[in-house]
Amino acid sequence: MTQKQTATTSMTALEKRSISGLSLIFALRMLGLFMILPVFSLSAQQYSGSTPMLIGLAIGAYGLTQALLQIPFGMLSDRIGRKRVITISLLLVAAGSAVAAMAETIEMVIAGRLLQGSGAIAAAVMALTADLTRDEQRTKAMASIGISIGLSFSIALATGAALEHWIGLSGIFWATALLAIMGLVVLHYWVPTPHRCVSHRDIEPVPKQFIKVLKNPQIMRMVISIMVLHLLLTTSFFALPLALQNGAGLDKSQHALIYLPILLVAFITMVPFIIIAEKKRKMKAVFIGAIATLGIAELGWALIPNSLVAILFSLWLFFTAFNILEASLPSLMSKLSPLENKGTAMGIYSSAQFIGAFIGGALAGSLYTRFGLEGIFGASAILIVFWLILILPMQAPRHFSSRIIHLNNSAMLNTDHIVEQLNAIKGVKETIVVLEEQVAYVKFSPEETDLSELEAFAFQN
Repeated sequence: MTQKQTATTSMTALEKRSISGLSLIFALRMLGLFMILPVFSLSAQQYSGSTPMLIGLAIGAYGLTQALLQIPFGMLSDRIGRKRVITISLLLVAAGSAVAAMAETIEMVIAGRLLQGSGAIAAAVMALTADLTRDEQRTKAMASIGISIGLSFSIALATGAALEHWIGLSGIFWATALLAIMGLVVLHYWVPTPHRCVSHRDIEPVPKQFIKVLKNPQIMRMVISIMVLHLLLTTSFFALPLALQNGAGLDKSQHALIYLPILLVAFITMVPFIIIAEKKRKMKAVFIGAIATLGIAELGWALIPNSLVAILFSLWLFFTAFNILEASLPSLMSKLSPLENKGTAMGIYSSAQFIGAFIGGALAGSLYTRFGLEGIFGASAILIVFWLILILPMQAPRHFSSRIIHLNNSAMLNTDHIVEQLNAIKGVKETIVVLEEQVAYVKFSPEETDLSELEAFAFQN
């Protein structure tokens, strides 16, 4: 390997600094939002006016404003700058957390959660990541952010119950505000400022493509899947703390002791299935198996609600399946999305997961009022059956890689010729040229394509 090739495959110090800082910002924000998940349904009776329905709305409320504002904030960051939008977003998270921390009524908690969710940083953070990293490092950068989200979720579940025991719900909300302020410090004192903001077709949505994406059945299966997955997460964690305390007799002060070890075991269990899905090309089979496993977990909670062993076993199944799906869904979206619509598809996908969290909170409160805990778990299991019916006709995804090739001014004069040349390379399946970015996006089969041909084309241009 030449020195020039080594330079393109290794991250620079600036890229490492950018990725570590942005991953930390994402983690700090998600940590605060998730910490109330394992405890809120148990402790929310302290607020005046509390009902199961309003408690469920408080749990999921952040998802509504997050979903509504994520794409607009991403587009706004193109106009006024990434850091400015992320700063506004983190201040909104801190303000919403303070409102919830000082709340005495459940309605004020809901207002605080809505304000928390309005701090929608995801699209702006992804765009800033793309601004600060080279194209060949973008996959690693996005993977690092994904890992940070997964870790924050696990830490939040493990620490949320312990923190509530020590400092109460208001203390958790104040801690969330502090985490948002820490995110601001990282943003302005650690994350570099890009020289310019550029639109990235593979990351950022294009409004005129929305209808086309919504009409694509392959993409919409994935969009509905992430929505249902996060709906189930919210309904399950409305009911699960109540089942552990009221059904299995486990005091809420002990809940923190069970989440972390089960999460760790679930993570270890997940890894072989992810390898099988990616390396053995069994992604559809693993995907369907994980959905079915979620259904088994929900049935276990519904049918044996008073057994601690059964609840914990089902929790292990749930976390294993959830982690598999959370890790594989973005990969499926990338493989199934046409190059031209990838950024738009991912924007709709990301918004759908927050819509799912909002619907899940409202649904859990309504079901608990009418049918109790068994009703929540039973309805979740029935929903999973319909999810499986939706997914079964899905085409098994083909395993493609993508590459971004920068084009010089002379190449831009004849883009049709560039597309023809790239499509003529064996294994290349799709090519689009984006004039505004002066790049060609190429999707290819890594098994069929001689990468040296793509490399040679890139160096020529």
